[in-house]
Amino acid sequence: MTTEYKTIVKDGLWDNNGVLAMLLGLCPTMAMTTSATNGLGMGLATAAVMAASGLLVSMFRSQITQEVRIPVYILIVAAMVTLVDLCMNAWMHELYKVLGLFIPLIVSNCLPLARLEAFAAKEKVLPSLMDGIFMGIGFTLALTAIGAVREITGAGTLFADASLLLGPAFKFMETHVLPPDSGVLMMILPPGGFLVAGLMVVGKRILDVRAGKAIQMGGAHSAA
Repeated sequence: MTTEYKTIVKDGLWDNNGVLAMLLGLCPTMAMTTSATNGLGMGLATAAVMAASGLLVSMFRSQITQEVRIPVYILIVAAMVTLVDLCMNAWMHELYKVLGLFIPLIVSNCLPLARLEAFAAKEKVLPSLMDGIFMGIGFTLALTAIGAVREITGAGTLFADASLLLGPAFKFMETHVLPPDSGVLMMILPPGGFLVAGLMVVGKRILDVRAGKAIQMGGAHSAA
């Protein structure tokens, strides 16, 4: 893997994570992370839209003029959201019912539009596709992690109803972590979403600062 693609992967998963670094897409993050299953489903739907949209915008970037680029980006994202919406309704209907209005609202999610403007509109097809995929995976990991913490502390379960929402193949993911009725109700309510997301943002920044200091110390030792 070249340095360019390594940077794309690292940016998507960690350095420029849509939720934990750029603080984008917080509406679905707060609303759809009451469980890890919901977070995973919402994240994967968004990742599919981001990958397809990045690919199309990069392919036609020379034909898209500056004056109409934003409406065109929205139109492309809307078309991809419609396709994902129809596919989920057909093959993942239970999850589709749970996610509800938040699937069409991917169109207004700032993260896909931000990546189209910042990356896909300027780069070649393969890097743009990679950026969409890994930004989407990073978004999925953030939503799933926040949902997992909220679900464990709020309901004592992990990936509850995964087999119903994602299909029978995901039955193995369903776990009871804490005894029944031992959770804190607030954690699966909106305040819990803000609390967990905020703590994860702080945790990421602490890790980044420590990693930066470690690199500086390593460089100083090498110079010595």
